[in-house]
Amino acid sequence: GGAKDTVDAQQSTPSEALESAYENLRDSLVDELLAKLKQCSPSFFERIVVELLVKMGYGGSRVDAGKAIGKSGDGGIDGIIKEDKLGLDVVYIQAKRWESNPVGRPDVMQFAGALQGQRANKGIFITTSRFTDDARGYVSQIGSKIVLVDGPHLSRLMIGHDVGVSTVSLYPVKRIDTDYFDEGI
Repeated sequence: GGAKDTVDAQQSTPSEALESAYENLRDSLVDELLAKLKQCSPSFFERIVVELLVKMGYGGSRVDAGKAIGKSGDGGIDGIIKEDKLGLDVVYIQAKRWESNPVGRPDVMQFAGALQGQRANKGIFITTSRFTDDARGYVSQIGSKIVLVDGPHLSRLMIGHDVGVSTVSLYPVKRIDTDYFDEGI
């Protein structure tokens, strides 16, 4: 959020001010969470990724999903997770906990090659850093479906699915129930 994002407090409605404050809190939480992720061990990072994917509805149970990750390690694949609870299709995972170096095209190409080696067509490449434009361009050209999730996106997904964060307070916003006051016969 830059200066243009913040609504002028003098001219904003209470609900706009609340919205703006909420956005600011969330943006700073994204940054804090990302800093934490970059500090944790690679194996703990993989566990976080699995937990997030399970909360997002992949792979059935945490136990099933946990078995999948960390097993392969061959040719750029960190784990495998079922796409749904029935396991109709599998999704291959690459999780790179990198400080600041962006993930480039060669890394993504290696992952894509590993997918082809497994006759797989779906992959998720997750990093705490970011992807180069070249890497993103490559993914848009190839046949296999690879989703790139960078650090900020990962943080937002974790916040959205309550992984590694907890709710401190809720502010229910209420409005007049017009039906209640409808005196029509």
